[in-house]
Amino acid sequence: MTYVVVENCIKCKYMDCVEVCPVDCFYEGENMLVIHPDECIDCGVCEPECPAEAIKPDTEPGLEKWLKLNADYAKSWPNITIKRDAESDAKAHDGEDGKFEKYFSSEPGQGD
Repeated sequence: MTYVVVENCIKCKYMDCVEVCPVDCFYEGENMLVIHPDECIDCGVCEPECPAEAIKPDTEPGLEKWLKLNADYAKSWPNITIKRDAESDAKAHDGEDGKFEKYFSSEPGQGD
């Protein structure tokens, strides 16, 4: 098992999770984070830290798309271990439907 970042992270990008990760397995895109599934040790400390509830165990049904997205982008986006402020309009986008189609960016974030 591993944990994956799902759609609700897009345009929110709260970074509470990166502070608590003991193995630094988060990677930063322009408007979301991902978890490297081969680095995640399945400890679960990140899941309750996410205000947007955008971190899920990969054992939940229907997360195959997100597991692949996390694995793919963790290879090219920079590692992030230091919490910065969330997106300025994060609260407005929290829980919004269709965020992937509307906003997803494959561009990397700034990383540490």
